[in-house]
Order: sequence, then structure tokens, then C-alpha cells
Amino acid sequence: MSAGLRSGQVAEAAGVNIQTLRYYERRGLLAEPERSNGGHRLYGEEAVTALRVIKAAQRLGFTLEEVAELLEAGRHRHGRPVAGLQERAQAKIAEVDAKIADLTTIRAALAAAVDAGCDDLTVCAGSSRCPIPFTDLAEENRHAGPCC
Repeated sequence: MSAGLRSGQVAEAAGVNIQTLRYYERRGLLAEPERSNGGHRLYGEEAVTALRVIKAAQRLGFTLEEVAELLEAGRHRHGRPVAGLQERAQAKIAEVDAKIADLTTIRAALAAAVDAGCDDLTVCAGSSRCPIPFTDLAEENRHAGPCC
């Protein structure tokens, strides 16, 4: 490779820092680049694309391990659809739906506390009109046994 992008150029183009670039290399998410005669890493444009794909997958909730598995499957697809992407995306949708449900419950409890005028956590917890489920949480923990 006579021409290529140096580490800083690739990192800047992909919106990551150089340490991230090197970390992804060590993890095997990026192919090891060629080297210039002076020993500098030289990347092709595909490295920028790969970094953008990795960051986008992370923003969608995939872990680096999951991203690595998806990239590895893609390297061996030979023109066929990537096995597992549909299943993994559906699993992520289920995770996101569960998180949304949890956050909706939390939001409703907090809004109820605001509406009830709760201003002191300790006083509110002892009040029968407290909308925050302190009693329910204590009951769940009591049945679960000692935590510490």
C-alpha cells in the first residue's frame, strides 16, 4: 500500500480518538493495518467505515463482544445475509422495550411524588399518601433475604 490514512486521520474521520482505534485493533474489531517504510500504521478507507459501523452498533445497544461476533459473521458470509443479525436486533428490541417499560414506571412514580407535593424523602416514605412504592420495595427485599 503506497498511500493510506494514518491513525490520526482515521480516528478523526470516524469521530473516535486514537486510543479507541488502537483498542479496537487489539480486540480484533479492525484488521491490523499495513505499515509505511517508517513504521507508521496506514489504513484504508474501509477502516473508517468499520469504525463508524462499530460506533453505530454500540449506540444501538450492542456490546463490543456482540459487535465482534456480528463483524466476524459478516466476514464469512460470502454474499449471504449475516446470520444472527435479525435475531440479535429482535433481542435488542425486546431489551429496549423492557427498559422503556421500567423507565415508564419510574417516571410515573416520580410524577406522582411531584403531584403529591413530596418534598422530604423520609417524611414521604412514612406517609400513607406517599406515591413512591417504598413499602413494596421493602417487602420485595425482605422476601428476597438479606442482601449484604
